[in-house]
Amino acid sequence: MTRIYGIKNCDTMKKAFAWCDEHGVAYEFHDYKKAGVPRDRLVEWCGAAGWKTLVNTRGPTFRKLTPEQQDIQTQSKAVALMVEFPSLIKRPVVETAGGQLLVGFDPAIFGSFLK
Repeated sequence: MTRIYGIKNCDTMKKAFAWCDEHGVAYEFHDYKKAGVPRDRLVEWCGAAGWKTLVNTRGPTFRKLTPEQQDIQTQSKAVALMVEFPSLIKRPVVETAGGQLLVGFDPAIFGSFLK
């Protein structure tokens, strides 16, 4: 089963949900603003995609951080911030049953990744 992680009311998430619905892709949704993401899962994602890929530096949550918090130099600091502020995690994060990981939404990539 495909699992999509994100925040329900995010516009990018709505596009990803619509794409999946239009293409008949069954998925389970995990709202990480409400349920968070376990530290060990974030560490796995960092290993697969890199922490720089996972941290959303363009969103309002990042802009509200102090300059010291924004100065992320290590994976451990990135993970700690993503645990504390789940909205910092780029959306969506998609895990397939085969163990593949996709971060972000691009219809063309979704097509090749989820078919």
